[in-house]
Amino acid sequence: MTDSVPSFPTSLGMSTTSTISLLGHDLGTELMGQVGFSEMAFWLVTQQRPTPGQVRVFDACLLALADHGFTPTAIAARMTYLSAPDSLQGALAAGLLGGGSRFLGVTEDCGQFLDREIHALETQPGTDEEWDAVARDVVTRERARKAIIPGLGHPVHKDEDPRTPALVRIAQEEGTYGPHLRLFLAIGRVHPEILGRRLVLNGAGVVGAALADLDLPVELLRGFALLARTAGLLGQIAEERRRPMAMDAYLLIENNAVFVEPENGESDVRD
Repeated sequence: MTDSVPSFPTSLGMSTTSTISLLGHDLGTELMGQVGFSEMAFWLVTQQRPTPGQVRVFDACLLALADHGFTPTAIAARMTYLSAPDSLQGALAAGLLGGGSRFLGVTEDCGQFLDREIHALETQPGTDEEWDAVARDVVTRERARKAIIPGLGHPVHKDEDPRTPALVRIAQEEGTYGPHLRLFLAIGRVHPEILGRRLVLNGAGVVGAALADLDLPVELLRGFALLARTAGLLGQIAEERRRPMAMDAYLLIENNAVFVEPENGESDVRD
C-alpha cells in the first residue's frame, strides 16, 4: 500500500522547466504584450477577464490612490530608506504597513459599509429620489449611533475632492455605475440636511464604491489600495534618491526635541 500524495489545486500560476502559465494561458505567447498589468490583477482576483470598460474604471481607481505627496505612508517609506538603503523592500513595506483606518483603509471601509447597506435592502431603488430616501435612513441611523460614515469628509479637500466627479463620470461612461456609487452619491446629497453641515465625498471612498460596483470582493478592497500605493511609494523612494529630504526631516525633529518631565512628575532616571 502506497501513501497518497496530496494535491494542491490552483487556477493561478504554474511553471515547468520550459513554460510559465497564468490562469491557464501561456505567459510568453498569450499574455505578455497583450494583457496589461491592471487587467491581469483584476483577472487574477476574479478569475474572469475584465471588459475594456471595467479595465478603464479599475485603472482610474488605482491612479486615484497612487500618490498624495508627503503623507505618513510616503514619509515612513522615505525614512526607512534613509535608515536602511540596502533594504528597498523594507522601505516599501514600511509605507504599505501604514495603510489603515486613516489613510488608504477608507477605500475598504466605505466599500464594505455600502455593500452591507445594499444587501440589507429588500429591493434596490430605481431612481435617485428612492436612493435619497434610503440614504436618509442610513445617515439618520448612523448619526443616532454617533458613528462616522466611511468616506464622508476629507482633511484637505473641503469643497470637493477632485477625484470624485472624475471617477463617477468614468463609471457612467463605461456602464459600471452601480448601486454602491448610487448610494454613496445619495448620501452625499442628503447628509447636510441631517448633519447640519456639508462634507465632501472622499475620493478614496468613491474608489471603494466604484470597485465594489465592479463586483470585486469587498473583503479585498484595501489590497487594491495597497497595490496602487506601491507604485506611489516606489516613486517616493526614487525621488528620495534624486532629491533627499528624509535626513532633513530627521534632523529637524532631532534638533528641536525638548525634554519634558514624565507625566507623573518624576524622572524615570534613578541615581
